[in-house]
Amino acid sequence: MANILEVKHLSKYFKTPNGQLHAVEDVSFSIEKGVTLGVVGESGCGKSTLGRAILGLNEVTDGQVIFEGKDITCAKGKSRKDVRKEMQIIFQDPFSSLDSRMSVSQLIAEPLKITGLVKGKEAIDRRVSELMDTVGLAGRYKLSYPHELDGGRRQRIGIARALAVEPKFIVCDEPVSALDVSIQAQILNLMDDLKKERGLTYIFITHNLSVVKHISNEIMVMYCGCMVEKCAARELFRRPLHPYTKGLLSAIPVPSLHVEHKRILLEGEITSPINPAPGCRFCSRCAYAQEMCRSSAPEPLEVEPGHFVACHCISEINGI
Repeated sequence: MANILEVKHLSKYFKTPNGQLHAVEDVSFSIEKGVTLGVVGESGCGKSTLGRAILGLNEVTDGQVIFEGKDITCAKGKSRKDVRKEMQIIFQDPFSSLDSRMSVSQLIAEPLKITGLVKGKEAIDRRVSELMDTVGLAGRYKLSYPHELDGGRRQRIGIARALAVEPKFIVCDEPVSALDVSIQAQILNLMDDLKKERGLTYIFITHNLSVVKHISNEIMVMYCGCMVEKCAARELFRRPLHPYTKGLLSAIPVPSLHVEHKRILLEGEITSPINPAPGCRFCSRCAYAQEMCRSSAPEPLEVEPGHFVACHCISEINGI
């Protein structure tokens, strides 16, 4: 299947009083149409910045974003507006991402009016009703305001707004992290159903490993702005190869008294993303670090079919 999105050597830096903050560093990957790519890592590893840079919400410092064969990295004006009909985002906090002065119907109708996809009050009202039905919002909430609804219903508004322009690709920026566990399951099942019905492609950003395992076809692990591992979801949980991924997965609790669970503790200082020194970002916490790890950053290599790892010591660690 053809790739819908290709990201090539994407970097995003921010200016700070102390120097350049390297939020995303030389990240490359591709996504096939209809696939969900989960992006996981610690808070501050650059997951959300990566998603926003792909959509053009953050200006890219270096690299390329290619969507359906077209380079959209520097798209402006009408070109950018056309791209935003195809690429949407669901934000993490469903309350702060909605205008509290607008009713549910006004919030869902807003993208329809801005893009001009639907014209005329009656046509817009019909489309709003269709979208509310699609995401499981009862019609009685049309005149309600965000503060009158719970987190699950507010997030359904965010999903309806993203779907309003009939996109092909959606960045889901931790869309269930602010919700109760029971509501999380409802939203995840809704998103999975929409993906199958509409052939959507997702980047699903989260720090919840159980969630990413449930919804993703492939998973990319990030550390301090860099991609350290990427492969099929089942393969990552079955056989992680990067030492950081192993430590991350070992943190998942095992709900059994009869299974011995060995936790891998990652000791040492986290590398500062401001003017970082050359070398692997993880080497200060890695038990296998060698001199070359401190002098040069590893490139992601396909060590097995479809399994990419960025580590100089991958052979010694895993016997590959």
